[in-house]
Amino acid sequence: MMLQQPQPENAVASATAKVFFPNLDGLRFLSFLVVFLHHCYLSFFSYLKTSSPTAYKLQAFLFQYGTLGVNFFFVLSGFLITYLLIKEREFTGTIHIGNFYVRRILRIWPLYYLCIILGFVAFPLMKKMGGEIPHETASVWYYIFFAGNFDYLHTWPVKPDAILLSVLWSVCVEEQFYLAWPVILFLVPIKWYRYIFAGIIIFSLGFRSFYTANTDADYAVRYFHTFSLIGDMALGALLAWLCSFPGRFKNFIIHLSKPAILFIYAGALCVTLLKNYIFPYGIPIIFERLVIGIFFALIIAEQNYAQNSFFKMKDFRLISKLGIYTYGLYCLHLLGMYAAVRIINKLGLPFENLWVSAGSAVGALVLSVGISLASYHLYEKWFLKLKNRFAFITR
Repeated sequence: MMLQQPQPENAVASATAKVFFPNLDGLRFLSFLVVFLHHCYLSFFSYLKTSSPTAYKLQAFLFQYGTLGVNFFFVLSGFLITYLLIKEREFTGTIHIGNFYVRRILRIWPLYYLCIILGFVAFPLMKKMGGEIPHETASVWYYIFFAGNFDYLHTWPVKPDAILLSVLWSVCVEEQFYLAWPVILFLVPIKWYRYIFAGIIIFSLGFRSFYTANTDADYAVRYFHTFSLIGDMALGALLAWLCSFPGRFKNFIIHLSKPAILFIYAGALCVTLLKNYIFPYGIPIIFERLVIGIFFALIIAEQNYAQNSFFKMKDFRLISKLGIYTYGLYCLHLLGMYAAVRIINKLGLPFENLWVSAGSAVGALVLSVGISLASYHLYEKWFLKLKNRFAFITR
């Protein structure tokens, strides 16, 4: 696999064009880490509330917003998928919708449906063998047809009994995006893309404006309904359009000054950690995802194009390497956490102890990485080998 910067516009001479953003893998892993630490906050660290209240309050402040990692994934997906489709259209003169679907199926479906089988079949059997009674609230039909996020709308705040299923709702949203996106980009002339993307963002804001109350029902719509989330993908797509052609925006990003870059990262930190204060219920919460998404989009652009960056994620080799396995880490990390809990319980160690709680999180991360590596190399990779046969743009 050749690693190189995106090809210059209109400069493709081989049978396939090669596009690779070397800093995105590291960003993917950091996004997963946000989700992982949030689940640690809900599990291991929750025991510290009484025994170590200061530590509990600190980690709660830092890790309570697990959806932020998903927000970043959505913006990143919108950027990368749209950029590749624009380049495919430039390179081949069209967008090959069938090939796009095959590529996505080979990447997403094998692990997704394995998780479905584990969640709806293996997990209940394990509970019965352990003398417990399964009480699954999730509907298998929603998950089979990639509509798990809508199942969440019906059951929230009750989560699926099978822990593996509780993270798959975002994969469902991504698949819904993948289903529609190549068709839209195929039918619409490239010069109109920016208006389509902006229109989708406005539509998403309008949809969110009907669900601004502090209730479980409104919360579920804001964070799980596709119409509420599609603005993230459209924002990433707009970034892709702006970066696909030479222009003022791309030139602005390339020549960002260090103070401007510092403002982007400081601003992202502020709006994420203080989002409950900046975006209270009512009108402000309508714009929560958009404002946070803009900062995420600027980070993606800065990492890809800025010449004066303080750092580039590709220089953190371990993090970037782990970023390759992010999909497996996201889908399977709750297995690692479950295994860590069983080990700690077997050893008779108290989760109320700060060091046991922190050690459990580290152990769960190591187990999650191991499970994901095994999944990738022993299972997913066989399907990924076929993916490039249907690609016009490769890494």
